[in-house]
Amino acid sequence: MHRIWLVFDPRQAFVGLHLFLFALAFVIHFTLLSTDRYNWMGQPGEGAPTASANSALPNN
Repeated sequence: MHRIWLVFDPRQAFVGLHLFLFALAFVIHFTLLSTDRYNWMGQPGEGAPTASANSALPNN
């Protein structure tokens, strides 16, 4: 494993890894925000399920 770090500069490798992971998180979050089902920042009632539809208690 130590020979890999002789080929790659550890600082550049870690900076590149962090930039890649940030870009991946950015893409995943904005992909989810663009959907109706997984948009947690949208206005309530815009396709979000209501609590009464998910209630396990019977209506009296």
